[in-house]
Amino acid sequence: MLVLFLLIIALARPQFGSKLKDIKREGIELVIALDVSNSMMAEDIAPNRLARAKQAINTLVTKMNDDKIGLIIFAGDAYTQLPITGDYTSAKMFLSNISPDIVSKQGTAIGKAIDLGMRSFTQNEESAKVIVIISDGEDHEGDAVDAARLANEKGIIVHTIGMGSSRGAVIPAKNGRGFIKDNQGNPVTSRMNPEMLSSIAKTGGGKFYKASTGTIGLSKLYSELQKLQKTEIETQVYSEYDDQYAYFVLLALILLVAELFILERKNKWLSGLKIFGQE
Repeated sequence: MLVLFLLIIALARPQFGSKLKDIKREGIELVIALDVSNSMMAEDIAPNRLARAKQAINTLVTKMNDDKIGLIIFAGDAYTQLPITGDYTSAKMFLSNISPDIVSKQGTAIGKAIDLGMRSFTQNEESAKVIVIISDGEDHEGDAVDAARLANEKGIIVHTIGMGSSRGAVIPAKNGRGFIKDNQGNPVTSRMNPEMLSSIAKTGGGKFYKASTGTIGLSKLYSELQKLQKTEIETQVYSEYDDQYAYFVLLALILLVAELFILERKNKWLSGLKIFGQE
């Protein structure tokens, strides 16, 4: 019974003791600011600007390893959707829930998004910090270039990705019936503003990428990010426990051997063996 008990414990793989192991992560800090204004629902990029941008961001997150990422959404104001983190699963989860319905104020406040992005990074002064603005560029505030200049002065790179086409497209109504109209009853056409987005990127020390149905530009941007110097952004401490089941197996074997010598009734296989002399 004792042998059986010890074998059951061994099968449970008991673990005792621990040791600490430091794992250093080297990467960059990336904040993605995604435009969720109504104009991002235009369908000049299939299936629409916002859906295509979310698909591309999801692909980018899949490629990331040791970098940190944060998500900001903006329309008439900017909001933190996900604080900067290395948890890519959470990033994808929060990304899937983004839509124009989660903001109450419409507009395209790119400057506010950059300001919030600058405040979203960690205090690590050595890590490379990047803000990526994904928008159609219809800035309604007019302070985006100044915000990008301030970010660049703080060592933060600002890239922009333009969603939409120069010819533009009408904006579907929220109820799915018809299109958003102006005060005269005419459908509102949204056009991507490459001049604005290019100016923001140039002032912010970054690059401007023009999206299309085939490519959003995040692949090229990822290649650009890989060129940045990786710095230590986090040290993780793990506790590793050592398996102790072997001791229980060894003790069980010793008891089994001992049983052969102390059994009052001899094992039939050893009936001819005189271990202790006289019976």
